[in-house]
Amino acid sequence: MSLEFPKRSQDQSEKYEKKRWWLGLTLGDMLDRVADVFPAREAVVDDRMRITFAELRERVDRLAAGLMRLGIKQGECVLLQLPNWGEYVYSYFALQRIGAVPVLLISGYKQLEVSHLGKLTEATAWIVPTSYRKIDYASFLNDVRSFNPQLKQVISVRASGSTPGFTSSLEALMAQPVTAGEREELAKRRPNPADAAHIMPSGGTTGMPKGIPRTHNDYICNVEYMHKSWEMNPLDVALIVVPVGHNLALLNVVGSIFFGYKLVLLDSTKPTDICASIQAEKVTYMPTVPSLMRRILEQPELGNYNLTSLKKISAGGEPSTPELIRDLYKKLGCTYVNEFGMSEGLLCRTSLIDDIETICTTVGKPCCPYDEVRILDGHGREVPLGSDGELATRGPCIFSGYLKNPEENAKSFTSDGFFRTGDQARIDEAGYLRITGRIKDLIIRGGENVTPSQVEDLLCQLPEVADAAVIGMPDRELGEKVCAYVRVAPGATTDLGKIRAFMEGKGASKLLIPEYLVVVETIPLTQAGKHDKKALREDLKGRMASGQA
Repeated sequence: MSLEFPKRSQDQSEKYEKKRWWLGLTLGDMLDRVADVFPAREAVVDDRMRITFAELRERVDRLAAGLMRLGIKQGECVLLQLPNWGEYVYSYFALQRIGAVPVLLISGYKQLEVSHLGKLTEATAWIVPTSYRKIDYASFLNDVRSFNPQLKQVISVRASGSTPGFTSSLEALMAQPVTAGEREELAKRRPNPADAAHIMPSGGTTGMPKGIPRTHNDYICNVEYMHKSWEMNPLDVALIVVPVGHNLALLNVVGSIFFGYKLVLLDSTKPTDICASIQAEKVTYMPTVPSLMRRILEQPELGNYNLTSLKKISAGGEPSTPELIRDLYKKLGCTYVNEFGMSEGLLCRTSLIDDIETICTTVGKPCCPYDEVRILDGHGREVPLGSDGELATRGPCIFSGYLKNPEENAKSFTSDGFFRTGDQARIDEAGYLRITGRIKDLIIRGGENVTPSQVEDLLCQLPEVADAAVIGMPDRELGEKVCAYVRVAPGATTDLGKIRAFMEGKGASKLLIPEYLVVVETIPLTQAGKHDKKALREDLKGRMASGQA
């Protein structure tokens, strides 16, 4: 059986296959290729292991055989919820081997999200630690299973002993060698490249996550063109500090088996740990988010590390301010790639040869030249170059619809198959893309639209401001006014008067100047590493209710 999900039209599929934009390969095929070409090259490094591509394939095959013995069938979904451990890599590829579909969960998800995604995907198994940091998964395992009676197998990872409720362990499943008969069965289990390779939860900040099915065809296309544009090669060493359950990390996990570079998984976001890993492993490349990059650059110990191996840093998930980018060039001297991407497929990046002004002001062009982009007005009509509108896209790297969500799919796709991203953008004459806001994130002040990211960019130009997040604040007269949450730089202070004078000096209109300011020690982030504006709105609601605002 295979998982049912929205499919592309036959005409589109035939076009992509004929032009070889889709390679007709599976993720398991890619693992075999890299293990055949680079068997002795280091593949995965974490806090407990250092293994080659040949060893990675052997572990993947042992686990795949163990999962078959448990009775996991082709086309069934399996919840995969692990932190940045090597076990994540071979669990992901073992599921590919048997034709099962990993459902990729961030380690911070608890029973609400896990239960929802288990029910949505009808998952029959869950690979998860018994506990991790402050989360005790065993404590809510029964809650998840009561909501998901089809969830027959719960597989522990790195457990210190047996735990009630868990049916087996990853380590036990891998203990036996693969028999000849099991290898024959694994070969028969090879999925169709048009089948779902995994399901990624949507990264939205409101409501429960939606399921994003990605096929072997479209995801391999994503990875191929992203890393070609990034000029990755087998001599690279990639440090993954963002959660492996997030698309930003997975693109690089899969990229490592496509291009043969070493993957270093770090289960820490402490700037000192990151710098120590770069130095020790001679890391050449690090995908990250701007807020984490800012913390790295601000740490007093930065100069204590030899970071000269680091040649390229890519950052997405939230806007990169020009000040951050210029600070990175000044302190690290490596290339910064400004990027915009989404789990649904579109990936845009500046290139290694773009000038600093382009990197500071745009997110580049689509990595895959065969992905089409349009900017649409409120009626779905394409707007002139240089005008703002909603970013829409279709192509060989783009998904074809959310899982079991016809209402959302009807809203999200145009009649000719373009996915409406919900992001406000513009394209210049050279084809470079600028993200100017979020269609659903606009502040409407007295009938005028205010783009929060524009206000945030201005605030972050103030030397005293280390980070800023802007939301709308309910107002009886204007409907909404601008509220800014600000984290100040170490030893600095600021207030509305300073901010107003600074922004007026920059020529900002009254619309862009915050009317309410909250100075905080930290700005909360979503699991995807973006400003958690839902949490900020709840905080603001509490302040207003208590009379503080």
